[in-house]
Amino acid sequence: MPGTPSPDSISTKLERIATLARHRPALVLTSLAHHIDVALLYDAYRRTRKDGAVGVDGQTAGAYAANLDANLQGLHARLKAGTYYAPPVRRVHIAKAEAGKTRPIGIPTFEDKILQRAVAMILEAIYEQDFLPCSYGFRPGRSAHEALQDLWDALTAMHGGWVVEADIQGFFDAMDHGHLRTMLNQRVRDGVLRRMIDKWLKAGVLEEGRLHHPETGTPQGGVISPLLANIYLHEVLDQWFETEVKPRLRGRAQLIRYADDFVILCSLEVDARRVHAVLPKRFAKYGLQLHPEKTRLIEFRGPRGPVERRTRPGTFDLLGFTHYWGRSRRGHWVVKRQTARSRFRRAVKTAARWCRQHRHWPLADQQRRLNAMLRGHYGYYGITGNARRLAAYRYEVVHVWRKWLHRRNQRARLTWERFFHILERYPLAPAIVTHSIYRHAAKP
Repeated sequence: MPGTPSPDSISTKLERIATLARHRPALVLTSLAHHIDVALLYDAYRRTRKDGAVGVDGQTAGAYAANLDANLQGLHARLKAGTYYAPPVRRVHIAKAEAGKTRPIGIPTFEDKILQRAVAMILEAIYEQDFLPCSYGFRPGRSAHEALQDLWDALTAMHGGWVVEADIQGFFDAMDHGHLRTMLNQRVRDGVLRRMIDKWLKAGVLEEGRLHHPETGTPQGGVISPLLANIYLHEVLDQWFETEVKPRLRGRAQLIRYADDFVILCSLEVDARRVHAVLPKRFAKYGLQLHPEKTRLIEFRGPRGPVERRTRPGTFDLLGFTHYWGRSRRGHWVVKRQTARSRFRRAVKTAARWCRQHRHWPLADQQRRLNAMLRGHYGYYGITGNARRLAAYRYEVVHVWRKWLHRRNQRARLTWERFFHILERYPLAPAIVTHSIYRHAAKP
């Protein structure tokens, strides 16, 4: 198609923006929209998921691609003329780890996802130069496993200490638009881009046939939302902690943030109590509230002293793992991680639900899907020290599979002996630690 970019041309364009932002950290950029041409929109289309749920217009990725050239040309013309209309997002609810609770997810239209992706690519080139190493999540080249590794390294270096575990209530729905605009003003004042961001903030939410326009927040699930969230928390938390809080503490401290989940580690109790006390005030200043029950101060130090006087060390959860103290192979006390109980239960329920709904599928198809589930689980939770939980998950999947295979035929009872024959023919993937520190350490 005309305007189809080469990867080098797009990366060069974005690198020029990044270089300017990196070398001039105080510069306010006022001319950026001209970088969003048809070629960049095509690259944004290429990066946009094609199998996602449809938005309020019902248009699929396939239908949009049927006339891709004309659609992208039209999108660019409307953006340039300022006539692009940001459609409302369709809101759905997905189950959370807590029983009976759901998380609202906003689904933009496919075309809106493309434009949001294009704007995010421009803003990302700028803000990646400003964001600090303590933040992870929805950033290029920074994964949850890197956050977990840095957390483990910090806890090990401090020999434990005190952990401030925090939870922001309804963060994506509570972001104050006024504060967000003020933060954006410090770096980006391009009129076209800023008007587009305002349109997305005001687009509204369609839920159960009713359209409403929240005065705060940005829909969780939108392409641009994670970047706006990182910009917001960079100002509210990251920069404040690094420049104002840490210099005033007596001991060592470190912040680890992944999107809106974060913990703060302190080597001294007095420092941790000061941080714990001031956090709610800091967040309230920007219209955010910390959950009073889920925000807590934890003594996270390895067992010490005589056995009869030892207190059980605290534990905390982050990124789906419970962090706790345990014995190493050599008998030393070390920081360990295992799949959090809530995530484990949710994964088993998901597998059981699938087995129930698809128990009449051919066995080969069931095996293929269950193995994809298992490998996906191992791919995230397969870290050093979590082998038992991985094996337990596979054990539960085997049992729920047998349960629902047994129920699909009421006349012929599926004994364990018969089921083991099925497993021999259609084996399930064994539990494997995919992120082993020993395997990585052995590499040259």
